[in-house]
Amino acid sequence: MTIGTAEADPARERLRRWRLVLGGGEADGTEHEPTGRDAAMDGTLAALYGKGDRARAGRDRSAGLGASAPSVARWLGDIRTYFPSSVVQVMQRDAIDRLGLATLLLEPEMLEAVEADVHLVGTLLSLDKAMPETTKETARAVVRKVVEDLEKRLATRTRATLTGALDRSARVARPRHHDIDWNRTIAANLKHYLPEHGTVVPQRLIGYGRASQSVKKEVILCVDQSGSMAASVVFASVFGAVLASMRSISTRLVVFDTAVVDLTDQLDDPVDVLFGTRLGGGTDINRALAYCQSQITRPAETVLVLISDLYEGGIRDEMLKRVAAMKASGVQFVALLALSDEGTPAYDREHAAALAALGAPAFACTPDRFPDVMAAAIEKRPLPVPDPDTPAANGT
Repeated sequence: MTIGTAEADPARERLRRWRLVLGGGEADGTEHEPTGRDAAMDGTLAALYGKGDRARAGRDRSAGLGASAPSVARWLGDIRTYFPSSVVQVMQRDAIDRLGLATLLLEPEMLEAVEADVHLVGTLLSLDKAMPETTKETARAVVRKVVEDLEKRLATRTRATLTGALDRSARVARPRHHDIDWNRTIAANLKHYLPEHGTVVPQRLIGYGRASQSVKKEVILCVDQSGSMAASVVFASVFGAVLASMRSISTRLVVFDTAVVDLTDQLDDPVDVLFGTRLGGGTDINRALAYCQSQITRPAETVLVLISDLYEGGIRDEMLKRVAAMKASGVQFVALLALSDEGTPAYDREHAAALAALGAPAFACTPDRFPDVMAAAIEKRPLPVPDPDTPAANGT
């Protein structure tokens, strides 16, 4: 992150930056005392990450948060003044975790001051049952802003990618004459070119399918709503709404902990979906998959996406048998350990290995990569599983 403006003396600038990072006191060794804007910035950092000398150096309204909503709201305003949005979001999460400020989010003035992001939405959803009526309207507005921003970021590419995949998956090998895709047919038969006749013998015809008038694929998103999966629940709800808006895809959204809830009838508004979840609790993957299995009517045209860290509280062997049975029937089964920008979470490696043995490798997926994963599943191609040693896969 960028802290302040660079000074003419590079050595002094380095000392300044180290002083802001280390927080002052005899141990920092910089002998640099922040003034002006730097002192105020140091105070906002002190309020969250440390007191003592650092707090005294920035002894203004930002030094120390206490448990007062007004003082926290002022601090939230200060950090938005001094730091870029990405840093503000990190500091907000740290404040909630380190200082126990979650309950203050139940107050409207606090919600109006925060920088809204996916993690804040997860916190608000976990507090939903304790939220007073005076705060719920503000909370929904915060959640809606995040959801709308995510839809703008993800919807266009998702629709374009999946529309292409649906078109390709609908091609048929024995088309009627007026349904022949001549470009692809010629390309597929170039090895049968007869130079003496100057023509290609089309031994294999490739044509367009007629499925465009009906639902081509069934997609079931089966999402673990245990507390550790909050960000995945948010992204899955947004993607569920996007998929549900495509006439060629019939989309079902199922969330679960030890109980199973079908939120499909709320997919026209992902905010309603999110407030219909119940973050926290145990996990019964087998029960959730049993429900999803009961909803499958066209196995060969169904993609089931399980999003879970795989910590199963139900019957493990039954879960694996169920996955094997669905795959044997033609279901394209996708297992995602997370659907978020955070990399691979802690997960049950034994269950992940068992799924991989069944031909369903479990991996973490970023929202930007999700359309490609779904396109591969729709076309029944190998899934683009990331290298486990890459930063995106291991969370570094």
